[in-house]
Amino acid sequence: MAAGNRKRMKLTNAALLAGVALHMLAIGMNAPAKAQDAAARIDDLQPNIPADAKLLLTANELVYNRDTEKVTVRGNVQIEYGGYKMVARQVDYDQKSGRILATGDIQLIEPGGNIVYADRMDVTDDFGNGFVQALRIETTDLTRLAAETGERRNGEEFILNKAVYTACTPCNTKPEHRSLWHIKAQRIIQNGRTRTIRLEHAYFELFGKPIAYIPVMEIPDHTVKRKSGFLFPQFRYTQKLGAGVGVPYYWAISPHMDATITGTGLTRQGFLLEGEFRQQFHNGLHTLNVAGISQLDREQFTPGTVDALETNRGMIASRGKFEINPRWSFGWNVLVQSDNNFAKTYDLSTFDGTTYVNQAYLTGLGKRNYFDLRAFYFDIQDADPGSIDENKQPVAQVLDYSYTAPEPILGGELNADFNLTNIKRNRLDRVNVLGVERFRGLEGTSHRLTGELEWKRTFIAPGGLVLTPLLAARGDALGMNVDDPVGYTGNFTSSDAETRRMLTAGLEARYPILFAGETSTHVLEPIGQLYARPDEQYAGGLPNEDAQSFVFDATNLFDRDKFSGYDRIEGGTRANIGLRYTGSFDSGYGLRAIAGQSFQLGGLNSFATDDLVKAGADSGLETDSSDYVAMLGIDAPSGLMASLSGRLDESDFSLRRADATVGYLGLNWQAALTYTRIEAQPTYGSPFDQDEIQTAAAYRFHEYWSVFGAVTYDIDAGVVSRNGLGITYDDQDTLFSIVYKQERDTDSSLANDWSIGARISFRTLGDVYVGDTRFDELDYF
Repeated sequence: MAAGNRKRMKLTNAALLAGVALHMLAIGMNAPAKAQDAAARIDDLQPNIPADAKLLLTANELVYNRDTEKVTVRGNVQIEYGGYKMVARQVDYDQKSGRILATGDIQLIEPGGNIVYADRMDVTDDFGNGFVQALRIETTDLTRLAAETGERRNGEEFILNKAVYTACTPCNTKPEHRSLWHIKAQRIIQNGRTRTIRLEHAYFELFGKPIAYIPVMEIPDHTVKRKSGFLFPQFRYTQKLGAGVGVPYYWAISPHMDATITGTGLTRQGFLLEGEFRQQFHNGLHTLNVAGISQLDREQFTPGTVDALETNRGMIASRGKFEINPRWSFGWNVLVQSDNNFAKTYDLSTFDGTTYVNQAYLTGLGKRNYFDLRAFYFDIQDADPGSIDENKQPVAQVLDYSYTAPEPILGGELNADFNLTNIKRNRLDRVNVLGVERFRGLEGTSHRLTGELEWKRTFIAPGGLVLTPLLAARGDALGMNVDDPVGYTGNFTSSDAETRRMLTAGLEARYPILFAGETSTHVLEPIGQLYARPDEQYAGGLPNEDAQSFVFDATNLFDRDKFSGYDRIEGGTRANIGLRYTGSFDSGYGLRAIAGQSFQLGGLNSFATDDLVKAGADSGLETDSSDYVAMLGIDAPSGLMASLSGRLDESDFSLRRADATVGYLGLNWQAALTYTRIEAQPTYGSPFDQDEIQTAAAYRFHEYWSVFGAVTYDIDAGVVSRNGLGITYDDQDTLFSIVYKQERDTDSSLANDWSIGARISFRTLGDVYVGDTRFDELDYF
């Protein structure tokens, strides 16, 4: 064992240097990645060893020959220096020739964890030239590089002869695994001056067969984080657009700015041009998207739709997200199109949904308070050339603020909530369903300012009874400049300004009872709530924008106010009674259940009053005694789960609504079946019973292969409304997926009834897409 300083360790430095150079070459094989920040450049290939690093050398024998001026260490040679560890059978240093030779099962472990293997390593002590034989490199990102020989020339070039590169994540746990793809090259040359990697006579092999030959290719090495150039082609095929091939070009404009420009040729519609511009700032990112096309064959689309009427189509979109400080942030999403269906028809990524929400926002989050200010505009993408649905949508500005007192007030928790909403609509949103008029939005402008205070405190009485008294006070100020809803059967106020208030005194009582057996525990918890309030002021007589969606079930049985927004307020004296149960078994099974009913004890029942959108009608709460609601769920250790929820009529127990789900989550099988039944609610705008079955399944029939599919069946119409099927291979290094999707077009709003998508991805190299491979029906697995 011996210790020495850094200046005298040429032998060790040379060995370490060779390993570092080889590692850098392996990293450099990665394709250039898009980035917004400038990479720190590496000026040389020297190992990064601290000046005060100490060397630890162990070997069976160390010999210094003064006559020949040679130093030899042999027999289980182990060197540790500056975080590097090297093992070899023998290391020789010839002071006269200045050459260092390591032989026999060489293994070098770098500080970052990369491992370099070689049979023979011969380098000069000035590191300018060297030779390595039978080398192999394993990196920490689970990539591998092997070559028959490696040679360093002129201090700036490193040459690998007959090299093979691949990624092999499974090899970390399964050394016998063989990657599906390799890159083989006659020569690979890394140039430290130009910072490039040149591949000569290279083949890309898949399943052991060469599928692409590259005579010469030059790419930036790992020190160049961003470099302009062409990316992998993109492929697609849809029913009315035809087959398409897109060629993306990446443009590194500056260290903080880049862009991707893609030209796609479509066999039926012509040339689609897309561009994405990105600029990184010190506190955020801005992205600008543009796209356009001049359609060649409009007759492919359904006659009379916007897709068939327009020739020149395009869009521009801007997205920004910035942090002012750790608590405050702001941003925006804005989309402008030449027509209302371009982005959806051409499946433009992130812009192809039925509704695109344009918004600008400012948010702040503190320890006990929250601030959110947003402005909205809703872009409805459909085939209607008049954009009627979009013109019915509001332009809205919404401010929410919530505050929780840091210290208890009278021993309880005090919360304050504020909401300011301003809405402007250019067109009346009115629908008539079987003679029932529903006014989903009034033409004009309305404002509402809401403030609410809530105090509650929990007491535990002797015997385990849990009592929670509650006091709440709310006030609203409204300004309205809207057209009267002509034909509305309710008492709509025509005043330009109104105020309303609501005071609530409530008490909740819970009595959890624990039953413990030898192999299970059970908690049975009767719950009762009583809320005393005056009647709702102007019930059904004010605009209702945010409380239109209403479903009464077990999840909101114990809510103080069951309306979904601020525009309606639940009034009158109401009691909620129910029973909650949870069970846990040593075998791993779990049970959960809720059942109960709600009662209007006095005052005006808000759910029985008229409303612009008939919120509360046929909901099960419009009678003094509500419908019964219940939920039951079971979880099994095998991965099986089931749940059932429903609403039963309070007079004859007939089924008004039901949701049943059975699912299984296993190692090889994943499946789910959901049945939904909703009884007709004519007044609420649903004139017919709705019965639907959704099913989805995935099966892994091989270690890396799986198939998946989904079907949605409309029982009442007797048709399959949506279906899809796909197959995928994924070994973490190679991903291949192909998906077929179809959606039944009932209103001619879909430009493409079906589509086929495929994706192949090679880790560290990139992805190739053909259309859209998303499969949303399986998201709940």
